[in-house]
Amino acid sequence: MHTRTPRIRRALSVAAVAGAIILTAAGCSSGLGSSDSGDSGNSDGPIKLGMIAPFSGSESAFGDYMKNGAQLAVNEINAKGGVDGRKLELVVEDGACDATTAVAAANKLVTEGISASVGGYCSGATLPTLPIFNEAKVPMVIPAANSNELVKQKLPGVFLINGTGTQQAAAAVKYAKKAGLTDVAAINDASAYSADLATSFVTQAKEAGLTVSFEATVTPGENDYSSVATQLANKKPALVYWTGYYQEGGLIVRQATDAGYTGQFLVGDGSVDAKFAQIAGKGYTDHVLGTFTQTPDMIKGADSWIADYQKLAGAAPGPYSTQSYDAVKVVAQAMTDAKSTDITKVSKALEDLKGFKTFAGPLSFTKDHTLSGGGFVIVGIDPATGNFVLKDDLQG
Repeated sequence: MHTRTPRIRRALSVAAVAGAIILTAAGCSSGLGSSDSGDSGNSDGPIKLGMIAPFSGSESAFGDYMKNGAQLAVNEINAKGGVDGRKLELVVEDGACDATTAVAAANKLVTEGISASVGGYCSGATLPTLPIFNEAKVPMVIPAANSNELVKQKLPGVFLINGTGTQQAAAAVKYAKKAGLTDVAAINDASAYSADLATSFVTQAKEAGLTVSFEATVTPGENDYSSVATQLANKKPALVYWTGYYQEGGLIVRQATDAGYTGQFLVGDGSVDAKFAQIAGKGYTDHVLGTFTQTPDMIKGADSWIADYQKLAGAAPGPYSTQSYDAVKVVAQAMTDAKSTDITKVSKALEDLKGFKTFAGPLSFTKDHTLSGGGFVIVGIDPATGNFVLKDDLQG
């Protein structure tokens, strides 16, 4: 059984893993994106795109969403002739939201000869893969992981197409102000993603004049969060922002409600999945909202895309299926514009994209390689299905 303990992505362990593995990555840089020309003498073969996603462990629900979204884009591009006459091939590895597993996956993808990476779900598992892909000259268009730490290193080939923690926190603060919830709290699970989002929220909340009356960090993988639940019931903040994942989030909501907390829960995008309602239990999610980018069912005109996805996957799309689809489209367009798979040329082409059409809207990158707009909205839980649905697009 997968243990949640390794998913705690502290900076020390990430640095240690990356440091131990980087020499291995450097020694096997034979992929299409590893040479100066970008195709390592294999210009007639397929252009391989690597994807690390969680197919095992507590976040495994998202792996197939990401893989199928990316594969749908690959199929569409190949049906139109590929990129400069070369077909695309998706190569998938399990990252399990675990740093050590993700590092092994990254090294394997490099030896497979990938030209670009279009994966990355958990930020803490994605962070130690950055130096591996950078050393191998493999550009990264990351569809889900969104910690600010991913771009702080200013690596030339790293781009985020999910809004950052700063942008997501801004949406949470905007909602709190709009709803008149001026006394807020933040709870995180110490992971890179969760801590980053919580810190961004607290900073922006204070700057916006809100009162941050309670902050806490919990240990993932436990079943008893009664201590923090009791403190929430006693302090009574108007809004609690949970920035971790759905397993702990569902338990915290249930236990805090049982302890007498009656305020508004807001959860980050790592908790936006139907499993959240299953874990919290029936009757415990009426006061739960989330910050998230829109899923296909929330987007007008996405019916045909949903039908195509269902035909491919045999199931409905879910969170990060569209972002993964967009990641493939974005990197393919950059390779087409660059007429190369070379990391320098592809990175320049990515920087030059202006208004490229994606599900989140027209895409342009900032100088930091993040989206010019985060695209976050407020979602709520449908009591009949447990699915998250659009509640407020924050445009008003």
